[in-house]
Amino acid sequence: MHSSEVARLREQVRLEYEAMMQGLSGFAEGSAMHDFISARMARVGTYHDELVTEIGEDKATKIICDLYNQATG
Repeated sequence: MHSSEVARLREQVRLEYEAMMQGLSGFAEGSAMHDFISARMARVGTYHDELVTEIGEDKATKIICDLYNQATG
């Protein structure tokens, strides 16, 4: 396991979720907000795929879910 790579990916996911939450409370409406959030979620998907190659599907999914819960909790 490359712990520094996992830490980097965790931080990237955290930042994407943070941006997504800020976007929800911002001034954008309608399709602009949808596009913004969709782009963030697509990046999270890419980071998830990278995490899977580092630590496996179950651990990667747990990290993604935990970070989502932290961002939205």
